[in-house]
Amino acid sequence: MRSSARIAGVGMTRFAKPGASREYHEMAAEAGRSALADAGLDYADVQQAYVGYVYGDSTCGQRAVYGLGLTGIPVVNVNNNCSTGSTALWLARQAVESGAADCVMALGFEKMAPGALATVFADRESPLLRHEAVLEALQGDSAAPLAARMFGGAGREYRQRHGVADTTFGRIAVKARAHAANNPFALFAQPLTLDEVMASAPVYDPLTRYQCCPPTCGAACAIVCSDAFARRRGIAGAVAIAAQAMTSDCADSFGDSMIGMVGHGMSRRAAQQVYEAAGIGPRDLDVVELHDCFTANELISYDALGLCAPGEAERFVLDGDNTYGGAVVTNPSGGLLSKGHPLGATGLAQCAELVWQLRGQAQRRQVAGARIALQHNIGLGGACVVTLYRRD
Repeated sequence: MRSSARIAGVGMTRFAKPGASREYHEMAAEAGRSALADAGLDYADVQQAYVGYVYGDSTCGQRAVYGLGLTGIPVVNVNNNCSTGSTALWLARQAVESGAADCVMALGFEKMAPGALATVFADRESPLLRHEAVLEALQGDSAAPLAARMFGGAGREYRQRHGVADTTFGRIAVKARAHAANNPFALFAQPLTLDEVMASAPVYDPLTRYQCCPPTCGAACAIVCSDAFARRRGIAGAVAIAAQAMTSDCADSFGDSMIGMVGHGMSRRAAQQVYEAAGIGPRDLDVVELHDCFTANELISYDALGLCAPGEAERFVLDGDNTYGGAVVTNPSGGLLSKGHPLGATGLAQCAELVWQLRGQAQRRQVAGARIALQHNIGLGGACVVTLYRRD
C-alpha cells in the first residue's frame, strides 16, 4: 500500500550575495538543523538524504550532511540545473511513498560566483546545445548573457503574440519587491517603483536589470515523512504533498518558439498531471511560488500553470490577480527576483515558504486562509517539477 508523504519540517538560511556567504557545508548544516528542529526530530531519525547542488564536486552532499551527523545513511547527490532542489524533494517523496523509508531529508545548497551563469566545462558539448540552436535561429547572436537571451526572447515572443506592454513585465518586478519587503529571508527587500524598474540598466529587451534574478548563495531543507511516521512521532502541522510531477523536454522545446524552448510545455504538462492527480484545478489554489528567474518567465508561467486563460497574462497582472486581494497570490516570498536564486536551494526555499503559508506562519506576508499551494521550479536542459501541497 502506497504511503502518503508529508513535509514534517522546513528550514533555510538567509540568502547572500556571492563572496559574502559562508562555506557551502556550513549553510547546508544550518538549513538542515533548522528543518530538523522544525519537525522536532534528530538527524538520527533520517533514513536517507537527497542533496542537491549545481556548482560543486561529486560528494559535496556527503560533506554537507556530515555536519549534521555521521550515521552512515545513503546520501544521493542531485544536479538538475535550476530545478535541483525540487528534484531532491521529488526523490525524497518517492522514497517515502514507495515505503523504502519513513523519514527522508531533501537538502539543497549553492555557493555561486558573481555574474551571469556561464559554462564550466568548455572542453565538451554543452547540454544546452539544442536549446542554443533554437535561440540562434530565432533570435540571432548577442553579447547579452545566455539565460537573459533565452527568457528575454520568450518575453519578446509573448509580447508580439499578445500585444503586451513592456511595463507589464516591469510590474512583476515591482510586485516581487513589494512582497519581499515582508520577508526577512529576502536578499533584496527594498521596494521599487515602476519607473525605477524600467530605468534600470537594459539587459536584453524587454528585460532590465531589476527584472533578472541575481546569482545567490544559500541553503534550504525539507524533512519528508510518511503519515504513519508523523502520527507515531506526534508531528503537528505536517503539510501533505497532495500531488507532484516532474517533466522533461518534448519536441515543442526544439521547434520554432522561444516560449516553448524555455520550458512552457514542460510546465504545462507537469501542472496538468498534478491537477489531475489531486482532482483540483488552478482556481482552487490560494498561493503559488513559481520560477520567476526573469519577469518574462513569470508572465508566461501564468499561462502554463493555468492561472489565467491563454494569452491573458497581461490582464492577470493589470487586474492585480497575482497579488494579495486578487485571484491567487504569486511569490509572496518575493520570488527569485527578490529572494535570490541559489540554484540547488531554490526549490526547497519555495517549499519552505509554502509550508509556512499553509501553517499560517508567514507573518506579515501571510495569505489569509491558505489551504492549497502550488510550487513550480524549472531548469533548462531540462526539468520541471510542479508540487501541490495541502493543509488537512
